[in-house]
Amino acid sequence: MSFELLSRIQSPKDLRGLSETQLEQLAAEIREALLSIVSDRAAHFASNLGVVELCIALHLVYDFSVDRLIWDTGHQIYPHKLVTGRFNQFSTIRHRGGLMGYPNPAESEYDLFVTGHAGSSVSTVLGMKAADDLLFSDGRKSVAVIGDGALPSGIVFEAMNNAAGLNKDLLVILNDNKMGICPRVGGVASYLDKARVAPFYNGLKRDVSWLLNKVPLVGESTEKMLSSFKDAVKSFLHGGMLFEEMGFRYVGPVDGHDIRSLRQYLELVRDVKGPVLLHVFTEKGHGFEPACKDPVKFHTPSPFRRDGDNEIVPVKKSSVISYTEIMSDAIFDAMHEDSKVCVMTAAMCAGNKLERIRDEYPDRFFDTGICESHAVAFAGGMAKSGMRPIVDIYSTFLQRSFDQIFQEVALQNLPVVFTMDRAGLCGPDGPTHHGVFDNSYMRIFPNMIVMAPADELEVRPMLDFALNASSPASIRYPKANTEQIQRDPAEIQLGKAEVLSWGTDGNIIACGTMTCRAVEAARILQNEGLSVGVVNARFVKPVDELVIARAAEAGFVITIEENALMGGFGSAVLEAAARRGLNTERFRILGIPDAFVEHGDRDALLADLGLDTEGLCRTARQLTPRPATVS
Repeated sequence: MSFELLSRIQSPKDLRGLSETQLEQLAAEIREALLSIVSDRAAHFASNLGVVELCIALHLVYDFSVDRLIWDTGHQIYPHKLVTGRFNQFSTIRHRGGLMGYPNPAESEYDLFVTGHAGSSVSTVLGMKAADDLLFSDGRKSVAVIGDGALPSGIVFEAMNNAAGLNKDLLVILNDNKMGICPRVGGVASYLDKARVAPFYNGLKRDVSWLLNKVPLVGESTEKMLSSFKDAVKSFLHGGMLFEEMGFRYVGPVDGHDIRSLRQYLELVRDVKGPVLLHVFTEKGHGFEPACKDPVKFHTPSPFRRDGDNEIVPVKKSSVISYTEIMSDAIFDAMHEDSKVCVMTAAMCAGNKLERIRDEYPDRFFDTGICESHAVAFAGGMAKSGMRPIVDIYSTFLQRSFDQIFQEVALQNLPVVFTMDRAGLCGPDGPTHHGVFDNSYMRIFPNMIVMAPADELEVRPMLDFALNASSPASIRYPKANTEQIQRDPAEIQLGKAEVLSWGTDGNIIACGTMTCRAVEAARILQNEGLSVGVVNARFVKPVDELVIARAAEAGFVITIEENALMGGFGSAVLEAAARRGLNTERFRILGIPDAFVEHGDRDALLADLGLDTEGLCRTARQLTPRPATVS
């Protein structure tokens, strides 16, 4: 398919000269462009297919070079990028040095925030509206597009409450596709399901209620009649009641794949005073039947191509097992062995590969939706009552529950286990998803045990250790295929590192899966005539101070971690060295610098940061006081 129209769109202003037929053609071309991307890389797919018409209609009605638009979560940004002049760069998306797979203000004036975590759009666009009203007199509009999966996040309701109190002219578009990554869960999901069968409503409920309350009651039969009438009206208007009672004028539901209808309703609500919620129904994966049938699989599918009549042919299959799968299997076995073990996740059942656990142990599996703070506090309550909860959440998303980790878990010294997937660099997902702060934010809490397996052989023993601990514990592991270090692993003991070898020229103390790179670096350096030992730290907290002191006796000490340097494992080692009065002149700590790392292939990013095998070798050579000789 040629991109006859899409290739001519240099800005949203170019949309306004297109006929309705051409707009439909443009939507088809955008979907074809999305299909071309997933042929050679993993990318967010079904969610982008679902917002094509909504994106076009928004840019037809508003001028977002002046007006404000924030896409919540941000992974459905691809059509927006295409109609804001980035078609020629689109083939670079999620590649190193190319377009980001999320909004990025560095790319375009039409991207206002780098958004990758759900729920914050209403707050940020309300803040922009409040500032715009103070600074400008041009009446610029503010729009937030938020999905039904993100809607239950607590911050959304905080923002809506505040918006109603301020009575700001604000449009919130609820993009309702019955999905997050997985099917939505909870009471709000049930409410929205009922709204799907409610008739169209344009926000008149408050006026109807006012009229009904003015009707005088005469006699018991009249009272019963009016009571029934009120109930009928409430039932009729059910779809908007929640939002109306919160101070938003509700409009909807509207077909999210009808550009003409969307355009009409957006024009209708554009100049309404006060906050408005426009309820739009979309289909995740719309326009591509396989994605419609299985939107979970096609949320971020592995690369594929079409063969024949939309038949899916994977570009490549990997037989290697990921750390996510190893941890999922370990959790499953732990739940099989102990009826007190339960698991909770925040809308990441598929991402954390917990489907088998959900199906086999539904009474001990809890998906809270995109509500990480609640998930952690909920786990604290379960632990207090005697269960052994595992909170299985991506490292970057667990940050959202920082206060609950402190208040409801660590302060109470409750045995909650945190299994943090995607710890470290998450490759093409970029800075919103890199889990590079958990070593730093978990180790600051008293009572917390912080661990990281060196390879797949340590995942299960560390989980068993954590489930038998009397205090909270965290385990971090990367979005990567598993590796194995050839040895008979030592038993996991609190605060004890595993010494793989001692060196006479220096030692590398490695945190987590960086240990595999340290072993390879030591082998290369050995061939160059350098004796470099390797220590598998295992524990970020408490660190093994005796091993640190012994490592410093030989010569240089290098620590390496896939985490921010500030407050991370290397900092913990330096703190321990200071307590023992060690000379740290020849200590070097390697990790993520004080900067947000962009998107790209994980191995390439690690190499850029000096966290690969060659980077370790280079640092060791720099710390060697004598020239190395090749043996």
